[in-house]
Amino acid sequence: MPGEALQLREQILGALFGAAVGDALGVPVEFSDRAALERNPVAGMRAYGTHSQSAGTWSDDTSMALCLAESIVSAGWDLEDQAARYARWAFEHYMTPHGVTFDIGNTTRAALRRYRNGTPATRCGGTAEQDNGNGGLMRILPAALYFAGAPVDTLVQGLSDATAVTHAHARSRLASVYSGLLVRELLQAVTAAAAVRETARLLRELAADGSLPGGLSAELPSLARVVDRDPAALSRREIRSGGYVVDTLEASVWCLLTTGSYRDCVLEAVNLGGDTDTTATVAGALAGLQWGLPSIPSDWLATLVQREELEALYQKLTEVVVRRIGDVPAR
Repeated sequence: MPGEALQLREQILGALFGAAVGDALGVPVEFSDRAALERNPVAGMRAYGTHSQSAGTWSDDTSMALCLAESIVSAGWDLEDQAARYARWAFEHYMTPHGVTFDIGNTTRAALRRYRNGTPATRCGGTAEQDNGNGGLMRILPAALYFAGAPVDTLVQGLSDATAVTHAHARSRLASVYSGLLVRELLQAVTAAAAVRETARLLRELAADGSLPGGLSAELPSLARVVDRDPAALSRREIRSGGYVVDTLEASVWCLLTTGSYRDCVLEAVNLGGDTDTTATVAGALAGLQWGLPSIPSDWLATLVQREELEALYQKLTEVVVRRIGDVPAR
């Protein structure tokens, strides 16, 4: 079975590198429509395109995840430290691939301006309907890994809080909670389908017994296609791949369930079009968990900008996560 001999470190590093590689694959074709990509599908790393970046360049998705990872490694769990690093990225080009910040979302920028102007991190995130972009979900992986071995209520609160630094609407926070629960299950489950089923069951149970904080239960219908249905049964034409957080969550889970390898999963995600880098970031993290670091094509890894710097930070975060979870036998 896929992932049968995986060890925890392979899964964690697979998720982290899987997200960054997916991001870099999607950057050159961000905002391309699906029809155009059907005519000229992405099959590997490309250069230039939408943002005129060299091959292997990652975007805000990876930059913000790196900020979160660095914060966890350096400061433990500290929302103010996380927000300060995000603000350094947004306004001082910290944790960028080439020393310049590009592709920052409006909700994220507004939240980080509020933080720079003195608003506490816990009150910076946008709460309007239009603030339900995918900017919280795209960066949440390090937090999901950090809380993977914690009690479920601790995981739920941690991911909700981490998302709210920029995206405080209950729907955005719930999408991150779903993602965190799925990461937790993928670290244990033999199949992706089993992990998705258990995540849906657990989220329904948490909503039913009032264990979801801050209005999250009321947003459960927004995730109906991944909580109350089998996402794999959706057709490709039913999958949307824009910047809306629910679209990104649904698309990434669908890509995981309907493909059989890391390569196929992230290429499917990119070739859906639209917000290609973020869909492939989230899908790539899930695929990396399921199939592990060895499943990521070596030429794609070799092309990643700042590969050695990423490796150093990812190894540090992996050690933090392993200490918190405890190493597990081969599954």
